[in-house]
Amino acid sequence: MGKHYLNKLFEPKSVAVFGASDREGAVGNLVFRNMIEGGFKGEVFPINPKHEEVQGHKAYPDLKSIGQPVDLAVITTPAATVPSIIEACGKHGIRSAVIISAGFREVGPQGMKLEQAVLENARRYGLRFVGPNCLGLMRPDTGLNCTFNKGNASPGNIALVSQSGALCTAILDWAAANKIGFSAVVSTGISADIDFGDVLDYLVNDPKTKSILLYIEGIHNALSFMSGLRAAARFKPVIALKVGRHASGSKAAMSHTGALVGADDVFESALRRAGVVRGLRIANLFSAASTLTFPIKASGERLAIITNGGGPGVMATDRAADLGLPLAELAKDTLKRLNEVLPATWSHANPVDIIGDATPERYSQAVAICMEDPGVDGLLVILTPQAMTDPAGVAASLVALGKTKGKPLLTCWMGEIQVAEGRRILRDANIPTFNTPETAVDAFSYLVNYSRNQKLLMETPEPMSLDKVPDVEGARLIIESVLAEGRKVLSEVESKAVLHAFHIPTASASIVRSPNETLVQAESIGFPVALKINSPDITHKSDAGGVRLGISNAQAARSAYNEMLAEVRRNRPEARIDGVTIEPMLQRPNGRELLIGLVTDPVFGPVITFGAGGIAVEVMGDRAVTLPPLNRKLVQDLIGRTRISKLLGAFRHMPKVNLEALEQVLLRVSEIACELPLIKELDINPLIVDENGAMAVDARIVVDYHVQTSDRYSHMAIYPYPSHLVTKRQLPNGTDMVIRPIRPEDAELEQEFVRNLSDQAKYFRFMQAIDELSPQMVARFTQIDYSREMALIAVVQNTEGKETEIGVARYSINPDGRSCEFAIVVADEWQRQGIAHLLMQQLIATARNHGLQIMEGDVLANNYDMLTLVEKLGFVISTSEDSADIEHVVMRL
Repeated sequence: MGKHYLNKLFEPKSVAVFGASDREGAVGNLVFRNMIEGGFKGEVFPINPKHEEVQGHKAYPDLKSIGQPVDLAVITTPAATVPSIIEACGKHGIRSAVIISAGFREVGPQGMKLEQAVLENARRYGLRFVGPNCLGLMRPDTGLNCTFNKGNASPGNIALVSQSGALCTAILDWAAANKIGFSAVVSTGISADIDFGDVLDYLVNDPKTKSILLYIEGIHNALSFMSGLRAAARFKPVIALKVGRHASGSKAAMSHTGALVGADDVFESALRRAGVVRGLRIANLFSAASTLTFPIKASGERLAIITNGGGPGVMATDRAADLGLPLAELAKDTLKRLNEVLPATWSHANPVDIIGDATPERYSQAVAICMEDPGVDGLLVILTPQAMTDPAGVAASLVALGKTKGKPLLTCWMGEIQVAEGRRILRDANIPTFNTPETAVDAFSYLVNYSRNQKLLMETPEPMSLDKVPDVEGARLIIESVLAEGRKVLSEVESKAVLHAFHIPTASASIVRSPNETLVQAESIGFPVALKINSPDITHKSDAGGVRLGISNAQAARSAYNEMLAEVRRNRPEARIDGVTIEPMLQRPNGRELLIGLVTDPVFGPVITFGAGGIAVEVMGDRAVTLPPLNRKLVQDLIGRTRISKLLGAFRHMPKVNLEALEQVLLRVSEIACELPLIKELDINPLIVDENGAMAVDARIVVDYHVQTSDRYSHMAIYPYPSHLVTKRQLPNGTDMVIRPIRPEDAELEQEFVRNLSDQAKYFRFMQAIDELSPQMVARFTQIDYSREMALIAVVQNTEGKETEIGVARYSINPDGRSCEFAIVVADEWQRQGIAHLLMQQLIATARNHGLQIMEGDVLANNYDMLTLVEKLGFVISTSEDSADIEHVVMRL
């Protein structure tokens, strides 16, 4: 694997500063001074055609006069000069830049034209840049500080990526006071080119970065953002802070769902699916980062608290309640053992108050006993420096406990002078310690949320059910017919037809347009019946007077029709009315009214919502949202985040609902989100669920045109598992083989496959000696993002149904977005059976269907079998410019 395309941005050997100046207060003055005073280990060239010297260093009028290659350009000159500077950089071979200059899209149309010119010039030469209108970039361990921040940052292992330069300077100032260091600091500014996704893509493999902090104001490219975020979060803790948490949702929404879902709901859901922890304040970011880099993990959320003071225990308990963290209920055996070692006056409950005169031995015994309780998932130990307390001794006793059954142990040594040595002992032993009970509980919540979100990250749902495939084409034809008529709102009958095509149970409905039609239809389906107004302009039918329920006879049916139309016309005279829908009156005394919806977020695409339904849905505001695609685990997580979920079990006289039926409806709505991008909003309200199943009583769908691309899932922020790529083949010897995209759960399969390769096969594949894959490499190879890479594995099954991997072919999309790099290897004992040819044919077809134009790769010159294969497939072979021992192979797709 070659160097990352942003390597010269983060690891330059030489930097040219355009606009370097002697003028005090000028941005170019501060940037150049920071480069010099920061101790940059490479060369710095000030470019200023008006001066021969800047800050005591020789100045250059232009790049050409420098007379040697430059890795990174930093631009501080006025906006109007930037396009020509980028052009000059491209011609000089510079492929990375930081544009600090302001005056682009933020100033209006003229600035937008300048920005477009900068982009065009950069793309012509393959130059990537940060900014414009940004603070700049820091790499403290190499002394790289091309920012106009007053002062440098200390080296550390936390990377900070911020859209706001002003917030960046505030965070740097706060961090300096709290002795926090950074591996990298990136202010993205306008993000005209390099965005969060690009920076995250670099940081994921950066050995200097252990955790990543993001300050986010808005997302430009959801697919790139989610792709980079999910890739980074698989290997390193990522903590995000986003402003605008209370931004209002879409005011023009035509459905209940649109009115319920706000931008922050969706962003929160995106972070959960990406395995990211969210902070709400700057201090949260660093607390979370420091906690998550400790070698501890939370397998559950039940917290036990041990304290030598009742007040701090209550403070911790209150904070746990605020965060929805349950206190562990101690087992009877645990209480019995604690009674044997603690004074009679201890609290006999959680929090475990071991009294103010607690010795190191008492602390140690209480902690050991609680840690062995299976109902305890994590432990917080609090110490207040009372007269008999030995803070350092207690700290040493906790360190002596060694491993803690794999459960997180967090500490809070309250105070300053008396507890300083104890805190040092804990930190040296990699035991997290905090100043207050609240921040310690916050830290445990980060561990819990991180563990929970990491599990969600590993889920790779398929877009559609394989056992009962929906009629996607039929649903699409219904929608296209509606659009062809110039409509965007489907009638209830049409909406239910779409749901039915996806096997969602619906209450059958038909349209009637006169009192007599109503009577005839009511007699046909049987009383009692329900009538609802049929209007594309009315979302809330009840509010307009457009619902009549429990109509039990013929006379009432005709009267209800006339009365309802008259009332709706009084309340909504402007609404278009196309008759009335009539359906059987659903009688389910044990039914719970729920809402399931789908809305299109302008950034993240389709979003699914679930919660309490009925006429008071907006007032109740009980809902949770998530990004599709979903599987059963993700559906259960979604349901569990609502208050209505507590009413789905048995209570009073009502039996437990059929949860499997509810889950199935949500899975089907996920299929709709994946396969029908023309649907912009969907409401199922109410969905009535009882012990017998689920039924969609009312449905409403809003549609609009969608730009078609070669990528069938381009409208989604998270790619589903590409099950359409699963194929069955038979080898010449009669062995049945399946070629399918790799999954995260294939980690053991992949490890075993590489372990069993011959030394030569490993060398041909990795171009270096390797025994087996490291855990990081296994994760990298199996936890892939299908929107930016593909790995197809060939597997066979033994008589017991256990799979064995016998070959793998993969490609990764290059930064240009139009080409990809491939690799392939087949198990030694399975070679010369055409497996490599089949894998490559399918990989090439997949890349072509993804819209890629070029596939390329490097092959060792003595790997004759591979060179023969690619030549047969149509690759052009040439000797690599980097080494005579490597052949570069290229195919135009």
